[in-house]
Order: sequence, then structure tokens, then C-alpha cells
Amino acid sequence: MTQLEKVLYTAKAHTTGGRDGGASRTDDGRLDVKLSSPGTSGTGTNPEQLFAAGYSACFIGAMKAVAGKMKVTLPADLAIDAEVDLGPIPNAYGIAARLNVSMPGMDRAQAQSVLDAAHKVCPYSNATRGNVDVKINLV
Repeated sequence: MTQLEKVLYTAKAHTTGGRDGGASRTDDGRLDVKLSSPGTSGTGTNPEQLFAAGYSACFIGAMKAVAGKMKVTLPADLAIDAEVDLGPIPNAYGIAARLNVSMPGMDRAQAQSVLDAAHKVCPYSNATRGNVDVKINLV
């Protein structure tokens, strides 16, 4: 396990009730959501949707960081459609993730270089590597 060299930020959330009718709120109040299980009639979001939003946002941040170091300009309309699957694994449940990255107008080889570099530095990529099936697709 890799240890942090320095803590740059700590997110804090208080959750009650879990994914089936629960709620989660961050200590600063910026996130305040109702939770529902996937595929139910509940009105809340679910952990997989939150993971998809978090991973894709984090990955864009990693792309911007590596593009700056590579002296590459990213398209203004860069976007990621993230998909997170939930399903059974032996004796438990697991997730899989796909990040479908759109970089309109960018040279495909250069875009792929940015994706490869971002996947090496993104905290979500590093957290999931070796344990979650992650696909990063240039679309």
C-alpha cells in the first residue's frame, strides 16, 4: 500500500441509512444528497453515480495537469462520459468503470498520450489499479 507523503485535502461526509433511502452530506454543506438503490423508484442518487461523477471530474483534473507539463492544449469542449458497473464477484460485489473521453479536434495520438499519462497520476486511477476493471476509451 502506498502512503501519502502529505495530506493536501480531507473530504468529510456524514452518511445515514446507506444506499436504500439514506442521505449523505459533506461537512461544508456543498454536497447534500438523498440516496437510493440503483434500479429502484427512489428519488436519490446512488454510490455508483457518485463514483462516476467523482472519477470523471478527477480524471479531467489529471488530464489538465499532465497536458500542462506536456505543453499540450486540451480542447475547451473536452468531456468524459463515465460508466460504473455494479455486479457480483465471488462471495461479494464489485464495480467496473469506463471513462469514455471526448477530445474533439485533437490529434488522436497526442490525445492518447495525454490519457495514458493522466491514468498514471489520477488519484482515482491509482486507487482502483489492480482491483477494479477500468477502461479509458478515447471516443
